Amino acid sequence: MRTHTTLQRETVTQARDVERLVAGTATSDGAGVKLTRVLTHGLQRRLDPYLMLDAFGTDNPDDYIGGFPDHPHRGFETVTYMIAGRMRHRDSAGNEGLLQNGGVQWMTAGSGVVHSELPEQEDGRMEGFQLWLNLPSGDKMRTPWYRDIQSADIPELTTEAGVTARVIAGASHGVAGAMQREVTLPLYLDLHFEKAGDFTQTIPADHNAYVYVYRGALSINGVAVPEQRMAILKNTEGSDGVVLHAEGPTKALLIAGRPLNEPIAQYGPFVMNTNEQLYQAVEDFRAGKFAEIA
Repeated sequence: MRTHTTLQRETVTQARDVERLVAGTATSDGAGVKLTRVLTHGLQRRLDPYLMLDAFGTDNPDDYIGGFPDHPHRGFETVTYMIAGRMRHRDSAGNEGLLQNGGVQWMTAGSGVVHSELPEQEDGRMEGFQLWLNLPSGDKMRTPWYRDIQSADIPELTTEAGVTARVIAGASHGVAGAMQREVTLPLYLDLHFEKAGDFTQTIPADHNAYVYVYRGALSINGVAVPEQRMAILKNTEGSDGVVLHAEGPTKALLIAGRPLNEPIAQYGPFVMNTNEQLYQAVEDFRAGKFAEIA
């Protein structure tokens, strides 16, 4: 791990409140992989530029062994963060990588890619998250791109309060994350509280932001956020960040980004700006313009 000890203090003078709590919806995807869809279709406008957040976690191989066989994407980015387990990625752009404990797979589908994510284990725990990040209209047809980020390449910091932050994207306390995006400016932190304490993070007032607790519990401005709940943070004029408080060991994702404020047209794995663009995406895929995985 790239652990940073010299930190810049994050000062928040007007902390955001919780707008509402979301429990997510149990579902399955791929070849029967069981998961919880936390950020659903109905929240896409509210949490722009994010389109989806799935949480998966099970010790039962029957819940994940089928994985995600060949399937297409166009018009957005997928960010898969593996807490435990091993998944093999292959795609039609010629990329291949092994996603494993603590690592991240960041894929820009752009103009179109076919990929698969299949387990490289037959037992044991499989746990992680997949986040969909929208692309601005001018980038939706860009060349597909892929990066494997191993756990050791994700910068980490530990605050004076003893909270460890894994900085997947954006920046926290002066520590730049593993990924940066100029238009959407995503912030993606995995926060680990070992004991009671606070974590403070600055966030621009016009950015949408939310917190997902996957171990333990948090409180945000006095509102309790239990395990397996997402807290959508209010966009209050003049707010400059958030303060998260834990009473004991807790793990949570803090995610934020600058909204695109563009039309969203989605048909399954294709996310464009108009229905006409969706029709074209389907036609291109059916015509074989998304190359098959070799």
